[in-house]
Amino acid sequence: MSSFDAIDIHRPDLARSYLQLLASQPGRPLALFGPRRVGKTWFLDHDLAPAARGAGLLPVYADLWLNKAAPLEAINHALEEALDDLHVPLGTIGRLARTPVKKIGALGASIDLGDEPHRRTLPDDAALRFDALVVRLALEHGARVLLLLDEAQTLGDTARAGDLLATLRAVLHKRQDQVEAVLTGSSQEALARILSASGTPMYQFAQLLTFPPLGDEFLVRLTDRFAEVHHGRAPRLDDLRQLFARVGYKPALLRDIVKAMSAEGEIDPEAGLAHFMADARQVAGWQALLNTLDAFERGVLVAMAQGLPPLGKETRARLAAIPGATPTVAKVRTALEKLKRSGLLTRTGSGLGLEDELLAEYLAARGGGR
Repeated sequence: MSSFDAIDIHRPDLARSYLQLLASQPGRPLALFGPRRVGKTWFLDHDLAPAARGAGLLPVYADLWLNKAAPLEAINHALEEALDDLHVPLGTIGRLARTPVKKIGALGASIDLGDEPHRRTLPDDAALRFDALVVRLALEHGARVLLLLDEAQTLGDTARAGDLLATLRAVLHKRQDQVEAVLTGSSQEALARILSASGTPMYQFAQLLTFPPLGDEFLVRLTDRFAEVHHGRAPRLDDLRQLFARVGYKPALLRDIVKAMSAEGEIDPEAGLAHFMADARQVAGWQALLNTLDAFERGVLVAMAQGLPPLGKETRARLAAIPGATPTVAKVRTALEKLKRSGLLTRTGSGLGLEDELLAEYLAARGGGR
């Protein structure tokens, strides 16, 4: 009997469709947008990378949050690790196989080994190093490299964003016979800023796609597992479908809620969600997050959670009640920018909103009270 945590949904058809799209437009990368925690990274690692290997490509994953101040260094680090794996195999036997023999003693009784293989000197400049690494890795592998750049919007958050984006475009275009790329981003606004804004080096260079959330197959697996544990009792699929939409199609979050429901023997998702949100550990986490904000920023966040226009008269009237607050339009905009940078607010199809749907419900119900 499998556990809830063992429920994973593979999407090989989606992975193959992305690879086919890349093959049909050489030199043009794909950019996949999806909110945080909808499964983009898991898909890259467990579906797209294996499909790429099966197609003869060498997938190289780079999380640009590894070095947000210098994302190109994070990319180069991933490429160098991949080159190490090809040029200097893991394990003693693999290293010896690549080590030149300097001298063999009489009757082979002794062997004098040369130095273990190592990478040749690469350019110190990060941009030139990126170009050289792509070429060297493709030559070592004998086929194209597939760059998987996670949280690619980070490229636009640095002081030298224009230079970084120009380097990425130049290498992907110049080396299109040796490299392909898939970018992912959790900020629709930030991705659009680097890919869709005229005047930027990557303007209309990548094809921007919406990463699709998991569908009913995931929900059916959850209900089947629930029924195994509770002798046929399980949440209704339609109710679970509505809950999945309500939590922003985040599979790990839904799994946690269903696990809590199973522990309580609760089959009503509405009641299960209420219990989950009232859990002291969940509330403590939200309060710790709110404690990083000042009173004015919390007030703006609460207004957003309650569906009020952040620059509207009612919002500013509420903010004026905060001791010492002067809710000018400029100050509200400054607070909004800080909340966006911190990841609490994100741009959606309907405008600006809270990234965490459950935090929005918590604030709307409690008014941000401590």
